[in-house]
Amino acid sequence: MRATISFVVVILALVILFFAAINIGSLQVSFGELLQGLFVKRIENVATIWDLRFPRIMISMLAGAAIAVSGVLFQAVLKNPLADPGIIGISSGASFAAVLITAFAPSLYFFTPLVAFLGGVVAFFLVYCLSWKGGLSPLRIILTGVAVNALFTGLASAFNSMSGGDMTGVASIVEANITQKTWDDVVTLFPYVAAGLILAVLFIGECNLLTLEDKTARSLGVNVNTTRIVISLVAVLLASIATAIAGAISFLGLIVPHIGRILVGSDHKVLVPFSALAGALTFLLADTLGRTIAAPYEVSAAVIMSVIGGPFFILLLRRSTKYAN
Repeated sequence: MRATISFVVVILALVILFFAAINIGSLQVSFGELLQGLFVKRIENVATIWDLRFPRIMISMLAGAAIAVSGVLFQAVLKNPLADPGIIGISSGASFAAVLITAFAPSLYFFTPLVAFLGGVVAFFLVYCLSWKGGLSPLRIILTGVAVNALFTGLASAFNSMSGGDMTGVASIVEANITQKTWDDVVTLFPYVAAGLILAVLFIGECNLLTLEDKTARSLGVNVNTTRIVISLVAVLLASIATAIAGAISFLGLIVPHIGRILVGSDHKVLVPFSALAGALTFLLADTLGRTIAAPYEVSAAVIMSVIGGPFFILLLRRSTKYAN
């Protein structure tokens, strides 16, 4: 019952926030005008909102769903509830790769998510290999991830600084700014997110098995190492494609799965779809807050998530004493 109520509440909240986000700003239209402008006749204000706000809202929802589900998959694969694609360096690796292609090959913009995916893969294997010492320690993964994250974040920021900050595409990725995103960005992002979420759903059963001891999973016929690598690649794909368009967002993939486990339980058959919805809601809420709390100036959704997620991460780390070893 609690899981059902949680799904209903999240869906209703997402629908309400969607329509609220459409109307927040200097231009406002009634619901009737919105429907008329979208389906009946051209209304100038509705056309402006369609071109400027709708892409931003869609990108927030798609990227939020992708990052949240990526966090669920990483936590299952690494058996580490503190794993998050932003914390362990995946997002920053993808961000750096996206910065490179945006700066040096802007004509290949449509392939930015694929290049970002390769950057995320490199970052993941760096973390995986450097933290391996006769096995995977949750604390080593976090510490190594923080170091890899700092490395790629520094490289991306340095590149942005050396360009004088005049490359809009580079700056938007480094600063996680989705203000100027268009429908082209939505079209670029959507198929990758859809493919990644479908793959995540296909591996739900394996995620449940990976939460068991490796010996138990092998006795049930699971090729643990291969399954772990494949699911990791799906998680990297989801985090990387979101980063390529929306920029690096930390803590979203940490907060949403934890709240999901409290509300709907740890069964990935329920947790994955719930996290997708809750992730879309959380990112859209952060972006909407960011463009209202300091209007007419904007605060990046990444900053909002960091302000909220930093204390949340510290609290989890302090409460999870068993990960101190």
